[in-house]
Amino acid sequence: MEITCTRCHQALEEGSTYCPMCGLPHLVYQAETGAGAAQPERTAEPIRDAASVAWKPAMSVAARLAIPAGIILAILFLYSVFNEASFLGLPLLMAAAAAWVVAIYIRGQKPARLTIGAGARIGLVTGIFSAWTSTAICGLLLFGARYWFNAGKFIDDFWTNMVNKQLGDVWTAFGVDPQTTATLKAVVLTPQGRAEAFLSMAAELAVALLIFAIAGGALGARFLARPRPPEI
Repeated sequence: MEITCTRCHQALEEGSTYCPMCGLPHLVYQAETGAGAAQPERTAEPIRDAASVAWKPAMSVAARLAIPAGIILAILFLYSVFNEASFLGLPLLMAAAAAWVVAIYIRGQKPARLTIGAGARIGLVTGIFSAWTSTAICGLLLFGARYWFNAGKFIDDFWTNMVNKQLGDVWTAFGVDPQTTATLKAVVLTPQGRAEAFLSMAAELAVALLIFAIAGGALGARFLARPRPPEI
């Protein structure tokens, strides 16, 4: 008769003292002899805690996926900004990348089970790598476009047009008086104002990437870390 784990129903090998999938200890009973009941066999192999994370392989997997993802996100972010398109889908890509990191980590480490909290922590690390990379790449691309490819006039004209039309309309819609609106425009159109505005947008994107990366890691642990059903 096949013996299965009482928690995850994974088939157990004969004489095994713990489940290889979820780590639940199992007592092994043997027939009594003249010297008394036999003691259950013990193993020196450690039982993996589902809430713990092996950070060395986890960070290795996160870096291999998060850094390329950060580069792609930076390019898509700047493309969305200069084409006046929505970049709300970028955080969803970050969530998918974080879930992918969790899936690869599970496959490589084969833990019995990964808790949602452990998956969220892996997602956080993935988000930090991607957010840092995307912010650095955005700055590098803007610097290169202005000083290496002589696109400074295009960037300045785009920013001036956006401030005069879009931001001006927003401030007017919120009831800002014309004098204050003119003052805000003058401040934002200065070189320092442009730099602060782009830095603010990059920071908002980084925060969004972190939040969605945590969510993606947690969802990855929730739906991808289940033990496989026992073979029949």
